[in-house]
Amino acid sequence: MSPPLPFDPIDEAGRQWDTHWGSDATAAMRAVTSIMRAHQILLGRLNDELRPWGLTFPRYEALLLLHYSRNGALPLGKMGTRLQVHRASVTNVVDRLVADGLVERRPHDQDRRTTLAAITEEGRRVAVQSTEALNAAGFGIAPLGDREADEVFRLLRGLRAQAGDFQD
Repeated sequence: MSPPLPFDPIDEAGRQWDTHWGSDATAAMRAVTSIMRAHQILLGRLNDELRPWGLTFPRYEALLLLHYSRNGALPLGKMGTRLQVHRASVTNVVDRLVADGLVERRPHDQDRRTTLAAITEEGRRVAVQSTEALNAAGFGIAPLGDREADEVFRLLRGLRAQAGDFQD
């Protein structure tokens, strides 16, 4: 990782934006760029925390989805819908979890065309241990506290609802 810059590059981009494009979209550009950079930072922190279990954050999310499901198993298509990712991404994630012995593929007992991903006992153990580690690390969101994290959630909820993530 390179050393910290002596200035905020997003703030500087905002100054440049104002100069070259006018201030109408500067706030939006800075907000989006900040969110994208925060995403990179958080994903790096979370992946670092999950590395001891051979997980990435997408694999962790899939594992937890199965861990919390009623029967510990879900069709891959339903997983994609709930994780809000393309089916091909779910297939890739499940492939890795299967290779690591955390999930197994099973035929659906009522629909021969459907394959279920089912969490294994090892998968449950890893789900609990990795979640304990993420909880202890505050999900990498420091220096934000609970009140600020709740505010970030609240602020972004409307954008997510408007994009069709869920019915508000």
